[in-house]
Amino acid sequence: MQSRTVPRDQASTDRTVLDGAMVLPRPHRFDVYTAVGGLLGGLLLVGTGLSTRPADDPVTLFDGPWPVLVPLGVMACCELLRRAAPRTALLTGTVAVCADVVTQGNLATVMMFTDLVYAAVLYGPLASARRIQWITGLLTVAATLVPFAVWRTPQALLIGVVVGIVAYGPAATGWIVRNHRDAAEAARLRAEQTALLAEMDRAQAVTAERSRMARELHDMVANHLSAIAIHSTAALSLDDPKTSQEALSVIRENSVDGLAEMRRLIGILRDSSGDTEPVAAPTLDGLDALVENARTNGLDVHLDTDPGTVPAPVELAAYRIVQESLTNALKHASPGRVTVVLAQRDGSLTIAVTSPFGDRDGPRAPGSGAGLVGMRERVALLGGEFEAGPAGDTNRADGKIWAVRATLPLTEGDSA
Repeated sequence: MQSRTVPRDQASTDRTVLDGAMVLPRPHRFDVYTAVGGLLGGLLLVGTGLSTRPADDPVTLFDGPWPVLVPLGVMACCELLRRAAPRTALLTGTVAVCADVVTQGNLATVMMFTDLVYAAVLYGPLASARRIQWITGLLTVAATLVPFAVWRTPQALLIGVVVGIVAYGPAATGWIVRNHRDAAEAARLRAEQTALLAEMDRAQAVTAERSRMARELHDMVANHLSAIAIHSTAALSLDDPKTSQEALSVIRENSVDGLAEMRRLIGILRDSSGDTEPVAAPTLDGLDALVENARTNGLDVHLDTDPGTVPAPVELAAYRIVQESLTNALKHASPGRVTVVLAQRDGSLTIAVTSPFGDRDGPRAPGSGAGLVGMRERVALLGGEFEAGPAGDTNRADGKIWAVRATLPLTEGDSA
C-alpha cells in the first residue's frame, strides 16, 4: 500500500480512527501559536479591566471579569482546530462568541472568532466555504436592515457594520485567498504536466532520431560491406589470379562507395556551420548506378522503373527499399533474375522487388535481420503498406520467389 505525504495545512479534515477511538488530527504549529497568543492577549485585557461593554449594559447578563474567561478559553481551544477541523471549530466558536455577548465581552474573543471564519472558508470543504459566504452575507444584510426598521435611527446601521466586519469580512477575505491558492496550485500542476509532456516529446524525438540514424547507417553501409564480404571470400577461396584481381577491384569499389556514404551520414550529423557540407541525399535517378553496382557484384538484375515526380521523402524511402532489397538478394538469393519494378498507381508509388530463393544452404554474408525492420519503419513513417515474403506462386518451374512490395502515398500530408 502506497502512502503520500502532504503539507499539514492541506491535510484531510476528516477524523481518523486509532485503536477504535475517534481522534482529531494534530494541530498545526501556527494554530498553536495563534491560540496561545489569543488566550494571553485576552487575559491581559481582563487583567487591565478592558472590556467591550460596561457592566451596566442591558445586554450584559453576567458582569464581572470572570464570566468572560469561559468564552475566551473555548475560543482559544477552537483556534487549535482552525486548520485540522475548521467546521467544528467555527460551530463551537459561534456558540462561544454568542456567550461572550451576554458578558462584558473581550476583544480577543471576537478577534479569534473572525480568524475562525476566515480559516473555515480557506481550509474547509468547498461547499462549506460557499455556504459560509452566503450565511455571513445574509446575516450582515439582516443586521443592517432589521435594527434600522425597528428603531428608525441611523445608529442602528452600526450593528450591520459590526456584523459585516466580524463575519462577512473574514469570510470574503478567506474566499479571495482560497481562489488565489487554488489558481496557483492549478498553475503548478499545469506546469508539471507541461514539463512532463515536454520530456516525453524529447524522449520520443531522441528515439525517433536514433532509429532514423540506425536505418540510414544500415542502408548505406550494409550493401557495400556485404559485397566486400562476399568477394573477399571468393578471393580467398579461389586460387586464380584473375578472379582474385576482379574480386579485389569490386572490394575496392565498394569500399570507396561505402566511405562516401559514411561521409554523407557524417555530413548530415555535422552542424551546417562546420567545414564539411552535407552531401545530397540519393534520389531515384541513382537507381541505374545502384543496379549496375549490383550486377558488378554478381546479380542478374532487371530494372523497370517509371516513377514520375515524387516528393523527396518518398524518393529517399523508395531508393533505400530498393537498395536493401538488392543487398538481401545478394546475400540470400539463389541464382536467377532479380526484378525491380517502380510505378505510380492511384496516387501512390508502388515498389516491387522479386528474387529467387530456396536452393542455398546459407547466406553468402551474415545478416542481422534489421533490413526488413528498417524498410517496414520507412514505409510506416510515410503511411504506406509493406510486405515481404514468399510470393503466392511457389510452384514455378524456376523455383520459389521472394517478393518485397511497398506502397508509398504521394500526397503532401503523408509524405511530409
